[in-house]
Formats: sequence, structure tokens, C-alpha cells
Amino acid sequence: QEPGVFADGQVGRQAPGVFAEGQVGRQALRVADGQVDGAAMADSAKLMEQFEGTAHGHQVPSSGWRICLAHEFAEKRKPYKASDVSAYDVVKYLALGIRYLRWWYRKTHVEKKCPVIDLFNPLPLRQIYGCPLGGFGGGTITRGWRGEFCRWQLNPGVYHYKTVVADQFTVCLRRKGRTVYQQVLSVERPSVLQGWNWGYCSHYAFYHALYPRAWTVYQLPGQDVVLTCRQVSPIIPHNYQDTSLPVGVFVWELENGSDEAVDVSIMLTLRNGMGTKEDKRGGHWNEPFSLEKEGARVLGSSLLHPAGANPAAGTGVTHFTAFNPAGTGQAVWQDLLQDGRLDSPAGKGSLTEKGEVTAAAVCATCTVPAQGHRTLELGLAWDMPRIHFGSKEKLHLRRYTRYFGSAGDACPALSHYALTHYEQWEEKIESWQRPILESSHLPPWYKSALFNELYFVADGGTLWLELPPEACAEDVQGPAGAGLSQIFPVLREYGRFAYLEGQEYRMYNTYDVHFYASFALAMLWPKLEISLQYDIAAAVLNEDTQPRLYLMNGQTAQVKLKNVVPHDIGDPEDEPWQRVNAYLIHDTAGWKDLNLKFVLQVYRDYYLTQDTAYLQDMWPVCQAVMDLELKFDTDDDGLIENSGFADQTYDAWVATGASAYCGSLWLAAVCVMCKVAGIVGDGEVLQKYSAIRRKGAEAFERLLWNGKYYNYDSSGGPFSSTVMSDQCAGQWFLRASGLDHSEFQVFPRSHILSALKTIFELNVMGFANGTMGAVNGMRPDGSLDRSSLQSSEAWVGVVYALAATMIQEGLVQEGFHTAEGCYRTVWERLGMAFQTPEAYCQQKLFRSLAYMRPLSIWSMQLALESRACQGSSSA
Repeated sequence: QEPGVFADGQVGRQAPGVFAEGQVGRQALRVADGQVDGAAMADSAKLMEQFEGTAHGHQVPSSGWRICLAHEFAEKRKPYKASDVSAYDVVKYLALGIRYLRWWYRKTHVEKKCPVIDLFNPLPLRQIYGCPLGGFGGGTITRGWRGEFCRWQLNPGVYHYKTVVADQFTVCLRRKGRTVYQQVLSVERPSVLQGWNWGYCSHYAFYHALYPRAWTVYQLPGQDVVLTCRQVSPIIPHNYQDTSLPVGVFVWELENGSDEAVDVSIMLTLRNGMGTKEDKRGGHWNEPFSLEKEGARVLGSSLLHPAGANPAAGTGVTHFTAFNPAGTGQAVWQDLLQDGRLDSPAGKGSLTEKGEVTAAAVCATCTVPAQGHRTLELGLAWDMPRIHFGSKEKLHLRRYTRYFGSAGDACPALSHYALTHYEQWEEKIESWQRPILESSHLPPWYKSALFNELYFVADGGTLWLELPPEACAEDVQGPAGAGLSQIFPVLREYGRFAYLEGQEYRMYNTYDVHFYASFALAMLWPKLEISLQYDIAAAVLNEDTQPRLYLMNGQTAQVKLKNVVPHDIGDPEDEPWQRVNAYLIHDTAGWKDLNLKFVLQVYRDYYLTQDTAYLQDMWPVCQAVMDLELKFDTDDDGLIENSGFADQTYDAWVATGASAYCGSLWLAAVCVMCKVAGIVGDGEVLQKYSAIRRKGAEAFERLLWNGKYYNYDSSGGPFSSTVMSDQCAGQWFLRASGLDHSEFQVFPRSHILSALKTIFELNVMGFANGTMGAVNGMRPDGSLDRSSLQSSEAWVGVVYALAATMIQEGLVQEGFHTAEGCYRTVWERLGMAFQTPEAYCQQKLFRSLAYMRPLSIWSMQLALESRACQGSSSA
């Protein structure tokens, strides 16, 4: 891994700044008109009830997630871990537990690597996170809602959950040549840097997030000064250049409400490192720099293991090259206190010795006239262009190196670019978000959820890599992928994209989960979705014959079979893409959903992009996976059967025989095969799958429909009649792909409506009084299905997909109410902002923080847009 470089500095119009880091009850259903019920309003208001200030901040939007810095979440939940397994399940899965323990010990103690799933060390809930900084694939840095820099993802798939005390903003106010106020803008009172004035009054500040931007408003007590810090990251739909950049910008809006001018200085301090033991290895140094380009000069201080400013008229930029972040910090504090500026010594700082740590500071200063307003800009960039995965077999270059090189010296240039382009980014972000934010038909919580859940596309351990210059087609398609004619040009032009299943479930592009999350990419960055699909297609056509022990059944089988969709494309501790299927609980060659989800996504992507070359390339792959899937139709009734183990995305919830979930996905995929066969003119395949569709649809209704909903499965067991919230998954994807009429209406609409209404009555309104979304499984008598852990959980991503299905079918109010329960639970009750989990129970427990699947909320937006288009057409 390349060393890191942190830089700080400023670029300006009125007052620039840059900090870069681098090398180194149905009564509540009034939503159609934008109203929300009183209880929900009360939940939201709780986040701000501690705010004692009067300031609104500078141009802070009304939509988003807003919280007073003094807020404390009353509910403290625990993560599910091995000790929470019931005594019954301990006995039932004893052999699995022994095999897992052996594997876990070998991985952690012998190989010294992180296991892809660590049941012994789940992430604890820290109710502190805010918007992450940075684009896709270059690493991210998360700043908490109280202002701390607290989550670092700079190495591929590796997170450091460490609050670095020295990383702070400080404000200094001077009137008539005298410093009247100097304060670290932090509510904390740490044991280090005690020469600084800590403990900002949290009741006079609030945080507001609308990803990819966030605002923190500080009302300075007794000063008639309000500071609004706006954080901007270059997350721009359909942009494949700037969206890759490892940068963020802090725009400080300074408002002076007094009758005399005030000199305002904003100082940013940053430790050289992430607060880990690597900071003390020695050989780190800090160094000021200057970069002039296209009429803008960037000044700053680089932290090498560089940031910048382009001073405008009336703005001063100063720096403090090095101080000890483990000491009192008195020198840098007194330097600022003396005259609101830093001494700016020339030359680089000395190298640290082993055991030493160092930090630097940059300061921007301007005069704000009486009753006036001024702006200061500071930026943050980091440059870690060359990466290795855990196996260290191959060198990879990040996407942004296409534009800024791979030498590891790009922080000044990145800083300069960010500070001279962020206004354009904001114009594009506002243009994208405005139609949604201004819609009076959408409830406020939805607007917040839709955009804020997008954080995971950047902060999901995300990779966006360039193909190496010497790469050829066979390098990406493998020995058996020659038929993928467009894979090489697509990957060459748009790179390779991957994100983790979750920050705790560390497998890239987990495909059964991406099925839900993929709407975000397909709608906003479709070229990345198509790139990802090509990589999956290549993996489908190739195999890995290495034998492996699977933990659930204790049997040995090969890692990857030909013509089977992989579970994932690899472990960041290994070599993703080269070795797939890091998941080893089950042999997923026997899973029933993966192949079907590939076929469904292929057509959905084509429907949204109209990319015919992509469809032509994927058609043989679709045929291959569907031909293999046919072996699961063991009785030749046109409907596949589950095999009596947890053989789908619900990997701890057993299904036997025909099942609502896999059966609906199968019939939807069969419909897609008919549709695509018609498009490409393949009459033989059309005839084949048309016959299967007719047989399968009849079997599905006969075996599973009970007059109100589709049974969980056809086994006739004690939990066979469970109401599954995800039973209409196939219909969801068909409607999302425009296949909702004539021969493609495979499920009777009256049955779908009845099933959805039953789910709403039982799984939604019968679960926590309708306030927590939909539980996965509910018995017909209104009791929870406790046959497995997963049946009694609510999965946020599944709830959003269910809400989309309801909206598609005209149950708009029910859909919004269902999804609202999840949002308010996660973001307002449990303090899980910017770490939305896979699952939570009604009480006490949650599982797998910061998870991919909740990106499915974008399928709600697609459903709303489709309804709007249909309404326009009807009109």
C-alpha cells in the first residue's frame, strides 16, 4: 500500500482554504399530499429539541436529516453475535459452530487476516456518524455529526473506527485588533491538547445532512456571529470523472450580526495519520506548498507519511508546519490567539522519530463587515493511487489516476481542482435533487432517506479501478468469456467497480444483495452497473476447481462452478476478481436465486439504458444460467423447488419445495427470457420459455396461493403458511422493468394486491404497531415467525423494495408508511445514521451495520417516476 499524504491549505474567491491528505394505524397514511402524522413529526422533532439557538444557518435546505449537537439517543442497541444464538440453535448447529470456530481461528490467528464475517467481534453501535467525504473508489473519510473525523476507509475494504482528537476546526474572532473569542468547534473535552479551549456549547449548534452535502450551523454565544460549515463531495450522477475523486470541500459561510466589523479566522488542524499505530512508525513530515494554475494559486501544508489555498483579495492564508498532537498544543493555540494568524515558517518540518506523531495546521482569515457575510473555503484531498489487496499479488490503480496520475504526489493538484470546481459540482447536485426536494407529493422523511442512503455507494469499502495499460481482453474475460465482445472496451473506458456487502460482511459485489441495491447504480451511474454486470458475466462463464470445505454442511465442493452466478467477486484480504466466492457458509452453486437475479438485472439494465450491445452480449450468458437453473425443477411442473436448506439470500431461513420467494423470481426470470428472446429474434428459446411460463404459473398458483397470499413454501410444515414480506419479489422486478402487461402479467394482479394488503396488515401494522417497517415473516395469527433468526428480523433493504412494490401496484400510502417505519427507526430512534444495518429485531438487537441492501430505496423512486409517466401518458 502506498503511504498516505495529508495536505491542508486554501483556495479562494473571498476566502479560500484547502486541507488535503494523501500519499500516505392507517390513520397515519396521509402522505399523498406530503403530510405526515403527528407521532412521526414528534420523532423527528426530538432530534432538535435540545437546540437553544435561534440561527437557521446560511441557505441550509429544509429537507434532510437534522440533529442538534446536544442530542443523546435514548435507545442503545447491541449487535447480534455468537453469544446471542439460542440454546436450541446451539444444539441444532453445533457442527457448524465447531467448523466456523476452526476457520475463524485459522484466519485470525494463523493467517493474521480479518474474516469476511466475524461473529465474535461485531461492530458496536456508535451513534456518531455523518456524511462521508470523497467520491467513489478513492477511499472515504467520515466526519461525525458532532464534528469529529471518526471513520477512515483509505485502504481497500479496511476501516479504522477511530476518532482523531487533533483533527478539528477552530474559530478565532478579533475586534479592533484584539482577540475576543477563540474556540475549538468541538463539544468534547479530551485528555490531550489541553492547551486548547474545548467544550463548545452543543445546544447552540446543529447538523443537517442531505448527501452528498452536509451543513453544520454554529451560533457563537454572545458574539452575534453565525458560522455555517457546508461539506461538499463530488457525487454527481452520470459523471464518471469527478465522482471518482478523493476530495471534499468545506465552505464556511460567516455571518456577522453585530454593528462592527469582525476578523474571522478558521483554523483546520490535522494529524499526520488516522490515529493508528502506523502514525508512530517514524519518517513522517509536514511541508508547506504553493501551486498556481489557471489564475488560481493554492497555498497549503502537506502531511507526508499535501492542502492548498488561492488567496483572494482580503483573505489571508497562513500555516503552522508541525506540532505534537499528543501534547498540550499550546504553541499553535497561542500563535493563533496572538493575531488570528499562524506564523507560516518556510521549509518542511523534520522527520518524526519512531514513536513520535506530528500534525499541521492551516488558517484562513478575512474581515466580515458589520451586518455582513463572507465566505472561506477549505478543502481536503488524499492521494493513495496504487493499491494491493491482501494477497499482494497485483498492483492496481484507482480510477482517479486516469486524471491525476499515479505517482502519489497529486494532493496539491487535487486540492486546486476541488476548490476551483466545487461550485460546478453543487450546481449539478442541486439540479439533480431539486425536482425531488421541491415535490409537494413526497414526504420530508423520504427525501432525506433517498439521498442519505446513497452514502454507501461511496463508503461501502468501494473500489473503482483502472485496467492496467498492458491489460488485454483475456485478462478480464477469462478463458471462457470470449463471447463477451464489449467487456474489454467497457472496462477500459469505465473501469472496474466493486463495493462490499457491508462494512462487517466483507465480500465485494455480493450478488444476491446487489440485486436489491443495484437500482442506485442503474439509475444514477448506469455505466458502473453495466461494468459490474460484465465482471459477473465473466465469472459466470469461468470456474474455479479448487476444493473447499463449506461450513454449513461440512462437505467439500469446488469453489466455483461454470455457468453459475458467483455469490461475490472476492475478499479484500485476498485477490478480488481473480478469486471469487469468498463466502463459504453454503455452497452457493445450490442456491436458487443467484442465476435468476442475474437474468432479471440484465433486462432491467437494458430497459433503463437501451444498450443493445450489452443485451446481445448477455443473452448467451442468460441462456446458460437458466438452462442450469432448470435442474432445480425436479418434477417438471415448470417451477423450481428449494432443496430443504437455506438456499437463497435468506441464508439462515430454510425453504422446502416450491417457495413464494424463489418461485416468483423464477417466473419473473422466465418472463424476461421470453421478452429478450423476442427482442433478439430467438424463436426457439421464446417457444421453450413460453411453455415453461404457462406451466410454472399454474403450478405457482396451485401450490402456494391460499386465497389471501402466497405461502412461504409448499412443504406443509409448521411454518409453511408464514406470510413473507418478500413474497412478491418477482413482481417487483417485472414492474420495475416495464413488464407489467399482457403476456408478462404472470401473477394475477388481484392476488398481488391481496398479498400486499395482507403483508401490510400483518407484517407492517402487526409489527411494533406499524412503526418499524415490515418484519420478514409473520404467522397468519399475527405472531412472529421464530423458526429462524432471519424470519423474525426486519431487513431495511427488503422493506424499501416492498414499499416500491406497493407503490407500483397503486398502494402508495401503504408503501410510504411501510418505508417510513424503517427510516424513523434507523435514523431517528436508534442513531444509525450513515450506517444503516441489514437487520434489526423489534427489541434489543441489530445485525450488520453499514449494509448494501438499503440502497433499494432507489427502486421506490423508480416506481414513483414510472407512475408519474403513466399518469402523464393517461392524461
